[in-house]
Amino acid sequence: MCGFAGYIGPDLPDPDRISATLKSLGHRGPDSNGRWAGELGILQLALVHTRLSIIDLDPRSSQPFEWDGCVLAYNGEIYNYLELRSELQLLGHDFRTESDTEVVIHAWREWGPACLDRFEGMWAFALADTRSGQLVLSRDRFGEKPLYVWRDGPYLRFGSEVKALAALAGSWPGFDTAQICRFLVNGYKSLYKQPGTFYSGVAELPAGSVLVIDASKQKALPGPEDAQRYWSLRYHPQPMSEAEMVDGVRQHLKRSVELRLRADVPVAFCLSGGVDSGALASFASKELGCDVHAFSILDQDERYDETRNIRTVADDIGCRLHTVHTDTAGFLDRLARQSAGRDAPVTTISYYLHNFLSESISKAGYKVAVSGTAADELFTGYYDHYGFWLAEMGGRDDADALVADWRDSYGAWVQNPVLQDPMVFREKPHERGHIYLNRDVFSAFLDEPFEEDFDEAAYSDNTLRKRMMNELFAESVPVILREDDLNSMSWSVENRSPYLDRELVEFAYSIPNELLVKDGFVKWPLRAATEGVLNDQVRLDKRKRGFNASIDSLLDRSDPKVVERLLEPGPIFDIVRRDTVDEFLRGDLKDNSFSKFAFSFVAARLFLEVGRNAESLTAAA
Repeated sequence: MCGFAGYIGPDLPDPDRISATLKSLGHRGPDSNGRWAGELGILQLALVHTRLSIIDLDPRSSQPFEWDGCVLAYNGEIYNYLELRSELQLLGHDFRTESDTEVVIHAWREWGPACLDRFEGMWAFALADTRSGQLVLSRDRFGEKPLYVWRDGPYLRFGSEVKALAALAGSWPGFDTAQICRFLVNGYKSLYKQPGTFYSGVAELPAGSVLVIDASKQKALPGPEDAQRYWSLRYHPQPMSEAEMVDGVRQHLKRSVELRLRADVPVAFCLSGGVDSGALASFASKELGCDVHAFSILDQDERYDETRNIRTVADDIGCRLHTVHTDTAGFLDRLARQSAGRDAPVTTISYYLHNFLSESISKAGYKVAVSGTAADELFTGYYDHYGFWLAEMGGRDDADALVADWRDSYGAWVQNPVLQDPMVFREKPHERGHIYLNRDVFSAFLDEPFEEDFDEAAYSDNTLRKRMMNELFAESVPVILREDDLNSMSWSVENRSPYLDRELVEFAYSIPNELLVKDGFVKWPLRAATEGVLNDQVRLDKRKRGFNASIDSLLDRSDPKVVERLLEPGPIFDIVRRDTVDEFLRGDLKDNSFSKFAFSFVAARLFLEVGRNAESLTAAA
């Protein structure tokens, strides 16, 4: 919904830096902007905010928002704000706006940190309590909204994007070379295994946490590592029948979609050919009576072409469908522009393409987009999830039939050589080589080999759920959410993710594992819960689908000028050996991991060239 940034320290930033910070965040909030500066305890605090108006479009709801000694700069949406507002009114609170912003500040004053457990939504905020001299930084349970923190001596800078921190400081932090190497060798799933970013000294406030800074007395300012968790997820299987499971998923998902349709502006849906996004659009149309407008990317590569399923859903629900086609034209120039705007390499081809989708949504006049992020992590959507499930079910009498089901479904599409053996995790429970596939090959491309073994957090004693929760909290979803936010907000569009609903997620992690897969269908709870809602052609399609494309559908390697441009001298070759990349780019990239590395190299090269955008350090005219 917005962008914000702030600073706390012994003195206030120069006014030109405040102006530069607002300018750097203008794409996140083109509708209005504001600033607040003053004393907090014995320190100085500055807050800036740029607004993308979604709920209560009146200027009365602009930020920084002040009430009863509190000042709030906030990015996100509290979807259950109407229910919370009613509860607060019964407790004697009066409201002057119709916004969720005002509900946040009243809820904090009434309940303190306990209010976070009552919020259903996505948020990052900075709330200053001038009475107590405290500054509170908080982030939603799953990290849908970003909050970067840069502690630099006696100063702490924080905000929605790294460029805003740089604008406040008047200079950029240095690149973190280790993170670049990590990205190139181990891929995007490694990026959140440790707390750093692509910039030295800059970290993200952990999802589901709150950091309270006491400015009433002089002491060293805390950092993200000092944040306290206010929520955590655990796998707690409950006895339930399949019918009870279906009813629970259906009711929670319907309610989640209903909440995320709350807006005073039009809402669009991102529609791929898979179950996840199709289920959301179909629920909105058939169950909630929404006039759905959907946006889709089409690719001519047979491996990624989803046209048939997309049009099937669109025709079934009678929605207005906008399509975007992939093209090699302008690929490098566009990717360079994305790199300059996002303070990080674009992590995969999927998110390069998603930017086209966000552009199309914005140009069609929409400010809100709904996407299917995290259904895989709730209901077993990945190829390895199926393998872990087979290993867990290995003692059943019908174990051989379960493997046969796999061969007729996901097994027919697996490209990863480790996962082509359905019994790999039964025979080797600790096998994880499929995640950092070919890392030895990619490490050899670097001037100095990079070696970092795979590790996973112990979120659960159950192997399958531990793997799913690592994807949810430390591997796939954090990267997806960052990309969703940067892509959509670069075009002034807010992205919403109905699968990341607290009650839905907690219910999904109460479903016994044996109910997750049935007759060769992964994500069975979602498929079963959408019977009669999602068209069966898509609901019962056993092939995994999602936004994607091949590297060769975008990068024309047959054009000598394209390859020459990629091999020109540049900072990437302080890290990567030019001769090995030259040979690699002229070779066969049909292998999925090689295609991914080719994109990663291009993205990292462009990021190192343009990633520290000088424009964000100049004051607005």
